Amino acid sequence: MKPIVAIVGRPNVGKSTLFNRLTQSRQAIVEDVPGVTRDRLYAETDWSGRNFTVVDTGGIVVDKDGTTMDEHVTKQAELAIKEADVIIFVTDVTQGVTGSDLEVAGRLRRVNKPVILAVNKVENLKREDEALEFWSLGLEHLVTVSAEHGMGTGDLLDAVVAGLRQAEEEPDTADDDIIRVAVIGRPNAGKSSLVNAILGEERLIVSDVAGTTRDAIDVLVEKGEDRFLLIDTAGMRRRGKVEESVERYSVMRALRAVDRAQVVLMVIDAEEGVTDQDQKIVGYANEAGKACVVVINKWDLVEKDDRTMDNYKLTVRERLAFMDYAMITFVSAKTHARLTKLLPVVKQVAAAHARRITTGELNDLVRDAYANNPPPSDKGRRLKIFFATQPHVAPPGFVFFVNDRELLHFSYKRYLENRLRDTYDFEGTPIRLYFRNKSKAALPERPSRVRRIVGEGKSRVIRRAPRKLTTE
Repeated sequence: MKPIVAIVGRPNVGKSTLFNRLTQSRQAIVEDVPGVTRDRLYAETDWSGRNFTVVDTGGIVVDKDGTTMDEHVTKQAELAIKEADVIIFVTDVTQGVTGSDLEVAGRLRRVNKPVILAVNKVENLKREDEALEFWSLGLEHLVTVSAEHGMGTGDLLDAVVAGLRQAEEEPDTADDDIIRVAVIGRPNAGKSSLVNAILGEERLIVSDVAGTTRDAIDVLVEKGEDRFLLIDTAGMRRRGKVEESVERYSVMRALRAVDRAQVVLMVIDAEEGVTDQDQKIVGYANEAGKACVVVINKWDLVEKDDRTMDNYKLTVRERLAFMDYAMITFVSAKTHARLTKLLPVVKQVAAAHARRITTGELNDLVRDAYANNPPPSDKGRRLKIFFATQPHVAPPGFVFFVNDRELLHFSYKRYLENRLRDTYDFEGTPIRLYFRNKSKAALPERPSRVRRIVGEGKSRVIRRAPRKLTTE
């Protein structure tokens, strides 16, 4: 699980500008994340070989009547402290030390986590001198920066990496035999009810009021010899609906729950169907490479005939076309209908998520696939696949060494993926296919057969060329 670096501070001190500056080297910025107040709230980045997630937490605001919201200041600071591994506290040199700065700094001084005070808008030597005032906040690490111009951000990132080393990620002590399952979805879709139904007891708070669950809650479930760690999460609202700082951090916890999990249960309200927000939520799990089961909950409330379920599946597939590998199951947490089938499905997709194919079997499959359906030629040239291997699982990833990957058409990539899925049952998990150019001189060779010819006092060796995977 990647560590989190949270950016906190008052409005208009340059937090979002700093966020953009620290993450601009990364193209894979997560945009339109469910439940955020800006387009760019979460982003993965790296510095000096360390990967981490940067979070823009939003400004500590004043109430509409102009009074300082001391309770909200305290709550936001505490939540940032609780969730982050390293905290960047941003202040504005042009405004000097304010009462809100003192309030937050007081809380940060009492925590056992690395805190970096970033004095922003320092663009000349005069402001460097003015920044000395901020040592009065009593924080150990102070870095002057100009987020707008990029000055000092390298020193800031060095301090962040040093803080990450100081607060090393907790080792993953999870039992390898436990299947970790994140239960995600929109508010009031029935996530907590589903977990309670699986447990057979009222372990989690269940309410008709959306947003009852604030934290990610771990619950261990044992079914025979199988053990599952269910992580019930707060519902993710669409952007613009998350107004309280508490709910902003609920979204952060839900995303961390997905990162921790092997399998994601995406809970859909059967009466409402798959919404745009559902697409965004499950899209995060898809990008994270998690196995996924789409759980259609409240199925007891839907009027049915003999074709209702099949038609509903088609609709779900259309709405979630980008993850057509996901398994779909229909349950009712209220009546427990079809609930006994859920954990076996979770076990099945978890096994697919961790499935590894031997190199020999993989290359046999590639040979057969190529022979049965060669790729089309392009201006007299044809894609050739020399060798294939599987470098990782969770999700399963396959590397194909080819003569020229520019000759690869997306339809042939899909064809290879379908052959892998049909042959080795990868239902429920994404699989990654990578294509790399490989020169013939560097091809892995099979042992060649040697024939020695002797005649007229001379001998020479003839080596037969090793077989390739391709069809010439």
